[in-house]
Amino acid sequence: MADLHPPTIDPTAAQRWQGMPLSASPWLHEEVAQRMQERLDWIKQQPDSWVHWAPLSGGMQAHGSLARRYPNAACTVLETSPQRVAQVAQTLKPSWWSTQRWLQPQAQVGAQVTQPAQMLWANMCLHMAADPQALMAQWHRALKVDGFLMFSCLGPDTLKELRALYQSLGWPAPSHEFTDMHDWGDMLATVGFAEPVMDVEHITLTFESPERLLQELRGLGRNLHVGRFQGMRGRRWHAELLAAAAKQPLQLTFEVVYGHAFKPTPRLTVSAQSEISLDEMRATLRRGKMVGTTSLPKEDLHD
Repeated sequence: MADLHPPTIDPTAAQRWQGMPLSASPWLHEEVAQRMQERLDWIKQQPDSWVHWAPLSGGMQAHGSLARRYPNAACTVLETSPQRVAQVAQTLKPSWWSTQRWLQPQAQVGAQVTQPAQMLWANMCLHMAADPQALMAQWHRALKVDGFLMFSCLGPDTLKELRALYQSLGWPAPSHEFTDMHDWGDMLATVGFAEPVMDVEHITLTFESPERLLQELRGLGRNLHVGRFQGMRGRRWHAELLAAAAKQPLQLTFEVVYGHAFKPTPRLTVSAQSEISLDEMRATLRRGKMVGTTSLPKEDLHD
């Protein structure tokens, strides 16, 4: 079982990354989102509501594709900082001439989920979380019973070429370590998801120059490793990195993990007192599985 708090991720750096403004969604993330949407063909359920988790990093083009796929579904867009919330709200604001103003429900943009949905879409964000299991628990609370989660993230083989280069130069790792898909599946089950299905593929990108390679990396994220270089590195270090990179094939491997899982009806055991949400209680009553005495807390999806 994986550590609940990945030991190589600096929590302060992870929080800082989530608050940084982004000029555009990374190309690779948009590509992964497109591939993840193909997996929606496997799911017969057509959600009447969905949550898009962190679309600025995960893919704003993907948001448009999903909105067209589910034109009548209510959408909530959640971002990780006030700056990103404002940026998404401005991006999604329909123009006065836009037909989307009449053809599709307008997305509600904010920093927290107030109503559970039938689908939650989270593309390429889990590997940047300092406490991934806590993030999964938030996803679980944001879903209705029988709702489903779709997510993707990076796996352990990611940047293996750059890791080898840094190691040969005696430098700290160029990125934090990434979690194996089997550990993601274990964590999903621990927080209450059912029937997790995981698959993985490798995407190799090639570049025309070391400069272009580093430019792509800067757009994808940040090195959150607790043992990363402290402080700024100078021009001499940068020149050494470019020279070393130019001596080997200019390519980077990305291991992409895809997963989906369902939020099942809670299984209640016989006890003096049990606690479930109102939404879960209604679903349980409909299925005739209520057992024992239930104390109902105030329904709240906020952390």
